[in-house]
Amino acid sequence: MYLRNYYYIVFFITLFVSGCQNSEEPVKGKSKYTTWSSYLGGPDRNHFSALSQITKENVGRLKIAWQYEAPDYGQMQMNPIVVDTILYGVTAALRVVALQAETGKEIWRYGDSLQVWHSTSRGVSYWEEGEDKRILFTKGPELFALNAITGKPITEFGVNGKVDMHIGMPETAKDKFVISNTPGTIFEDLIIMPLRVSEDVGAAPGNIMAFNIKTGKLEWVFHAIPLPGEAGNETWEDTNPLVGAANNWAGMAVDEARGVIYVPTGSAAPDFYGGIRKGSNLFANCLLALDAKTGRRLWHFQLTHHDIWDRDAPAPPNLITITRNGKKIPAVAQVTKQGYVYVFHRETGKPLFEINEAPVPASTLKGEKAWETQPFPASPKPFARQSSELTENDVSPYAKNQEELKAILSAADKRIYAPPSLKPVLLFPGYDGAAEWGGASADPKDGILYVNSNEMPWILQMEENKPELENLSYGESVYQKYCAVCHQKDRSGMAASGFPSLINISNKLSKEELLKQIKLGKGMMTGFPQLTSSEKEGLISFLMDENDKKEVGSNLSVSEEIPYKHKGYNKFLTSDGLPAISPPWGTLHAIDLNSGEFIWSVPFGETPELKEQGYPTTGTENYGGAVVTENGLLFIGASKDGYFRVFDKHNGKVLWEYKLPAAAFATPAMYQVNGKQYIAIACGGEKLGTEKGNQIVAFSLD
Repeated sequence: MYLRNYYYIVFFITLFVSGCQNSEEPVKGKSKYTTWSSYLGGPDRNHFSALSQITKENVGRLKIAWQYEAPDYGQMQMNPIVVDTILYGVTAALRVVALQAETGKEIWRYGDSLQVWHSTSRGVSYWEEGEDKRILFTKGPELFALNAITGKPITEFGVNGKVDMHIGMPETAKDKFVISNTPGTIFEDLIIMPLRVSEDVGAAPGNIMAFNIKTGKLEWVFHAIPLPGEAGNETWEDTNPLVGAANNWAGMAVDEARGVIYVPTGSAAPDFYGGIRKGSNLFANCLLALDAKTGRRLWHFQLTHHDIWDRDAPAPPNLITITRNGKKIPAVAQVTKQGYVYVFHRETGKPLFEINEAPVPASTLKGEKAWETQPFPASPKPFARQSSELTENDVSPYAKNQEELKAILSAADKRIYAPPSLKPVLLFPGYDGAAEWGGASADPKDGILYVNSNEMPWILQMEENKPELENLSYGESVYQKYCAVCHQKDRSGMAASGFPSLINISNKLSKEELLKQIKLGKGMMTGFPQLTSSEKEGLISFLMDENDKKEVGSNLSVSEEIPYKHKGYNKFLTSDGLPAISPPWGTLHAIDLNSGEFIWSVPFGETPELKEQGYPTTGTENYGGAVVTENGLLFIGASKDGYFRVFDKHNGKVLWEYKLPAAAFATPAMYQVNGKQYIAIACGGEKLGTEKGNQIVAFSLD
């Protein structure tokens, strides 16, 4: 009790001395970019710090300053935030923790008495006005407001401290899957929320919603799928109740001085077959510039027309300044899964590099109409290899089954934007990018972008949606409709692609635990709250291998409007489970957005079994972003091999590395307390088959 009171006193004294700080705005006597009180370091989402105590010369002296062991094990994607002396984060089971940023000692924890969730969260948002200091975070469809000092709910916010985000949805979506994995973006007294919804038939629409931070009141809604009479509605052939999504799940950036929020959106649902949503499908797959106060659209650019490849904009954009002919230009840069970087004038939306609309292949599927062209930036060049570049010679030299892989690669459609087909399409970059939710870091003043990239190929293939459910038991028919695309028809899963086996699931989970995961989801698995009680009961009986003789109900009949379905998420792998193409399998790049030229590109990460045999650095899959410093350092975990590394931002050379207690699929946070610089990172592992962890680890100089 006395220790906790001490921390509160220190917190208030520090606030009084330093005043309210924004990571972009200078405080009297202090430099810009010296705090980390907002997701990814600031509203510009640049992962940038001006702190300079750690240098190229002394980085080798970095040591663990403290370690915090969370009560839950598993993947933590969260980027901590630090307000003065307190670090705020979220555990694997969505418990919010407040820690002393200098020692890692827990001050308070919120969530012990609540239902445990096994989802992913990228962190929390912070807001203050005078002595009113709030932490905002989500659990399932609910947005919570907590007192930042005590961890107690703010009862005047919404209903007893929380708001159900379904409030901004149409009546038809009130029971559909809606959550948020990414912190909301603060602008004045508003929090604008990113949403994750289903990607299948019947998904909720991806409405962008702003809530009043003081009251929880819904202030404005932008319809990413425009309603009749709204601009953009004409880009949808008709209004089909089975169509949804076009949501922003990756987060946003806000230009506070201009009052503009920049919102990247994802694909419309259902993914992969767009025959029931013909047209270019605005405002799916767009970078939107909205008036942050009202939600009014100022400009937009569509990055993928009529998306049938799941080419969501995967990360918040970066707000930077670039120089052209000696003139400073406010710019916004958006990285993509395809490995493209689109750069626009922040105020007008004018492209700052030429973008060419080029013809792409037509679809062969009945009822589908792929868009005839797609936008390709002339510069910079892609930061990942493209499918059309690969030949049989690009099969991995480490593969034991090379001839088999060459045959698969030769038979697959490798054209860029090759539409989904009954034949295999090589999706490369894959479903998870090139760029992913970790996004890019940038020096906002010099216009240089740093981005880590995946080079994992996947096989995309469709199959006819035949009414074969009538021959199955009721529970199995529910499974085949909702679960088989990821976990396979025989429940064997695809461990290499991240989908676990469900065989003998009764040995791992009780019925109650299984029901919870079906309703709420787990990790990146969406929940299925829309299932009827009968469907849930039947599915659980099937998964628990219990007697299930009920006949298929009419509600499981195959819709004639969806003639094709996705065959599943299959990585293109060797017989050893490694990427089937030649390395590098993960890369890191520095791109000068003033000129569009690459400064350097290097492999990122190691494959331990190949490194032990003396093979060169291969790179590896990676999730999470970097922190870049003004004085020339780039800090990044993210890699499957579980290392935390520091690179020289000028040439891409590794200056320091440390094996973490578990892989860190997260972006670090850099901050300073009592004159000492720290960098903290969440180490949860679990993803990509890595061991589970439960620690937040902070480093400082010895």
